[in-house]
Amino acid sequence: MKENRKLLKEVLKDIHHDMTDEEVLNLLADSKISARPESGKSKYTFGQRAADAIAKFAGSWAFIFAFTGVLILWMVVNAVLAAKAFDPYPFILLNLVLSCVAAIQAPLIMMSQNRQEEKDRRRAENDYKVNLKTEIMIEDLYDKVNAILAKQSALEKKLDSDKHNEKNS
Repeated sequence: MKENRKLLKEVLKDIHHDMTDEEVLNLLADSKISARPESGKSKYTFGQRAADAIAKFAGSWAFIFAFTGVLILWMVVNAVLAAKAFDPYPFILLNLVLSCVAAIQAPLIMMSQNRQEEKDRRRAENDYKVNLKTEIMIEDLYDKVNAILAKQSALEKKLDSDKHNEKNS
């Protein structure tokens, strides 16, 4: 809600009481609306870009299949090696590896989600500005159409009265 008020103040701060509707529309048309509000990847650090890439891969079917394959291979190799296995049957080392992967993966995914949320917030702000401009422009067009209809009605009444006066004369 605070962002909406901020946007309204930003858009309306230069509007003066003596401005016409068309001047207000021109002011709105000149206000900043980004064509690509999500742009700005270059501002991210290497770590942030890496976190995004890891989160993207970790949420894919390729990761699930690859990780499942590694787990099955780990268990099969250790079961076949039996006494000489580097991680015998209860697979304690495998459990440790899985815990470490989860512990590292969770914050990376959360960081990526936070950046995605910020991108979504910028898009929503941009959409709000576009919708506000559109609403004001539509209201202006509505007022103009009503003014035209009122003038047309007045002209029709005048023509009717002129015809009536000609008949009576």
